[in-house]
Amino acid sequence: MNALQLLPVLVVGLAGSVHCIGMCGGIVGALSASAASPANPARTVIPIAVAQPARPLTRVLAYNAGRISSYMVAGALAGGLASGAQSLSALAGVQLGFYWLANLMLVALGLYLMNAWQGLALLEQGGRILWQAAQPVIAPAMKALMPATRPHQAYILGALWGWLPCGMVYSVLLTAMLSGSASNGAAVMLAFGLGTLPMLTGLGLVGARLQRALQRPPVRLACGLLVLAFGLLGLYRAVGGFTPDWMTTLCLTPQH
Repeated sequence: MNALQLLPVLVVGLAGSVHCIGMCGGIVGALSASAASPANPARTVIPIAVAQPARPLTRVLAYNAGRISSYMVAGALAGGLASGAQSLSALAGVQLGFYWLANLMLVALGLYLMNAWQGLALLEQGGRILWQAAQPVIAPAMKALMPATRPHQAYILGALWGWLPCGMVYSVLLTAMLSGSASNGAAVMLAFGLGTLPMLTGLGLVGARLQRALQRPPVRLACGLLVLAFGLLGLYRAVGGFTPDWMTTLCLTPQH
């Protein structure tokens, strides 16, 4: 899988990261010196006490590195499982079905970012049930790492939080599943994670001001339309409407 094929995944991560603001923004903000002080820590889902205010960027980047690492592990699992099923006689039909599903998820994500349809939130609610069920195991690990005053603690917390139920991540994981191998699946999720990195890094350093700006309806509309366009182009290609080689660059998932 070459870098050009990963470009649309990167763009979807960048555009879709406006959704990350509500999901991860408070946690990332707590890693910055401006978000809280040791005497008055920010109240977030993971209350990370901020120490050593001279190095907020290190902790923010460490958190995001952990988060992206988890995405890559999930992508490798998804791509590896699909690759291991190549002996199935109906694989071509299964791949086509997943291709349709992946692009329909992009359409749903685009509408969700535009606040035009909230159906994707139902999928996230289902994932939260599993997340809550895992809390007896995850919560003690998080507690042992807090306060996260060192980069390695922020990295591990980010790695744990990377499994937070997220409809946007689920959408791209379907693309990772269609990538053909565990390494390709990891590469897809790496590209996606890098796409979300600028937004979440900026949020961790600037805080609430950037959060308010990115939640403005015109911003969400523009990002939603971009993701929606990727999904619609993929669906149009699936029915044979577009077949030129350049379409491969614009479609997140290959047509098998």
